[in-house]
Amino acid sequence: MEPLTKNTPLESFINHKNETGMQCGNYSIDLPELKEGEQYRFHFDATACVGCHCCEVACNEQNGNPDDIKWRRVGEMEAGQFPDTLQLFNSMSCNHCIDPECLKGCPTNAYIKLENGIVFHDDPNCIGCQYCTWNCPYEVPTFNADRGIVTKCHMCVDKLEAGQTPACVQACPSNAINIEVVNVDKWLNEDMAKEGVAPHLPDIEITKPTTRYTLPELPEGAEFKPADEHILKPAHPEWPLVFMTVLTQTSVGAFLALFLGQLLYSLGFNLPKPNATMAFMALLPAAIGLPLSALHLGRPAKAMWAMRNYKTSWLSREAIALGAFAGIAGLVWLLYLLDFNGFFKLLVEAIGVGIGIYGIYAQSMIYRIKARPAWNRESTTKRFFGSGYVGFLLISLALLASSGANGAVVLLSVTLLAGALQHLIINDEVNFYKYLSKENPLYYQLNRTKTLLDERFKKVKTARVHSLRLFGVALPLLAIVFAASGQSGLALFVVTIATIGAFASEIMGRFLFYSTVVPLGLAGNFFAGNQR
Repeated sequence: MEPLTKNTPLESFINHKNETGMQCGNYSIDLPELKEGEQYRFHFDATACVGCHCCEVACNEQNGNPDDIKWRRVGEMEAGQFPDTLQLFNSMSCNHCIDPECLKGCPTNAYIKLENGIVFHDDPNCIGCQYCTWNCPYEVPTFNADRGIVTKCHMCVDKLEAGQTPACVQACPSNAINIEVVNVDKWLNEDMAKEGVAPHLPDIEITKPTTRYTLPELPEGAEFKPADEHILKPAHPEWPLVFMTVLTQTSVGAFLALFLGQLLYSLGFNLPKPNATMAFMALLPAAIGLPLSALHLGRPAKAMWAMRNYKTSWLSREAIALGAFAGIAGLVWLLYLLDFNGFFKLLVEAIGVGIGIYGIYAQSMIYRIKARPAWNRESTTKRFFGSGYVGFLLISLALLASSGANGAVVLLSVTLLAGALQHLIINDEVNFYKYLSKENPLYYQLNRTKTLLDERFKKVKTARVHSLRLFGVALPLLAIVFAASGQSGLALFVVTIATIGAFASEIMGRFLFYSTVVPLGLAGNFFAGNQR
C-alpha cells in the first residue's frame, strides 16, 4: 500500500480505514468549512459527563476494536471527604495536538498531521515498536497485539468529511463530547492556557493539545485526586530491550577498550598487541543484542523500517548508528583475522568508537521524554554510558586469557575507574529518590516510581547496588592485585566472575529502569486497556 500523506485524497483514507472494519453512522453535523490556520478539535464538557463510558463502547464498536483496546477512555477524579465529595470525569481520546510527540518520535513516519488538523496513524507503515505509546503524555496510542501495530483515534475523519458525527459524539447521552473548529494561532496565544487544561493533565506545552474543556466551578481549596491513585502496578519490563541496551552498551565499551589498546600499542607503549579474540569479544554483544530488539516489535520482519525517520526520531538515529557500529566492529574483527596492521585499521577503529558513542547517546535520548519523568533525566544518559564498564571487563578477560598478566594491570585500572563511576551514578540516582522534594512539579509520578523501587522491588534494588560495588569495584581491584603480583590464573578467575556478575548487575538495573517508570497519562484511568 502506498504511504499516506497529509495531501492524500480523502478517498484513500476512507478505503484505508474501511479495511479495518469501520462503519458509517447517519448522524449529521453542521461544521463550517475550514479556513486557513484552522483545524478540527474535540470539546469536552465535564459538567455534563456522567461517567457512563458509552463513548468508549461506541468507539470500540465503530472501529472493530477488542475490549482491551481503547481509543477513548474515561478518567475519574475525586475531591473532598464523605459526605461532602465531588466527582469529576474526563473522557479523552486523541487530542490531535498541534505539536504531536507521537509524530516526531515515530521511526517509520507512520503518523501524519492532516490538513484538517487530525493526527492520523498510517497502519501499514507501523512496525509496532510502541515508541509512540511512551512519547505521548496522554498515553493515547494503543498497541494491538493481534495486529502487531499501534492504533489510535482518527476522529472518524471519513464521517466528518461526509457530514456525520464521530461515534463517541453520537453515543454520548448527555452531549458532553462535541466537534469544533479552532483557529490554531488564537488557541495557542490566547485560549489554550485557559480552556485546554483540566486537573491532573500533563503540561500543555509538551504537545500543545487542542481539546477544549468546560469545567465545573470548583469550591475554593478543592483538590482533585485520581480515583485510581491507590492502584500502582509495575510497567512492562520490556525484556528484549533490557538485554539489547545492556549488550550494545557493553559492546561499545569493549570496542573502546580495544581501540585504546591498539592506540597505545601503535604509539610504542610496552603493552600487549590486541588480537582477533579481543576484536570478536567486542563485536559479539552487539551481534547478539541488536537482533534481540526485533523481538520487541509487533512486526519484527519490518525492523529495518525503523531507520526511516532519522530527521526527528532518536529511535531511527539509534538504529542507524548502532547498525553502522556493528558493521564496523565486524570489519575490524576481519582486519585482525587477516593480521592487517597500519594506520587504516586504527582509523576504522576510531570511526567505530565515534559512531558507537553517538549510538549510545541516541539510545539514551529515546528515553529522555517528558511523558515519562523517571526516564527524562540526565542520569539516564550517564547510566547508559556507565554500563560500558562491562565491556572493559570483557576485554580484560580476553587479555588475561591470551597474554597472561602482562599489560592487564593497565586495562583493569581503567575498568576499576569506569566501574567506580557507574557506582557513583547509581548512588546519585538512589539519593535523588531518597530526598525527592514535594516541590518537584512531577512529584506524583516520581514518588510512585520511588514507591515501586522501595517496596515492590526493594530486594532487586538492594541486590543491584551491592552487586555493583562487588563486581564493578571490589573484584576489579582484587584482580589488579593478582595481576600485578604475576598471578595471572587467579586474576583470570576473578575477572571471569566479575564480568558475569557485572553483566547480571546491569541487567537488574535495566529491569528496574523499565519496570518502575510511571507515565503522566490520564488520571483515574481504571480501564486503560493495552496502554504501555
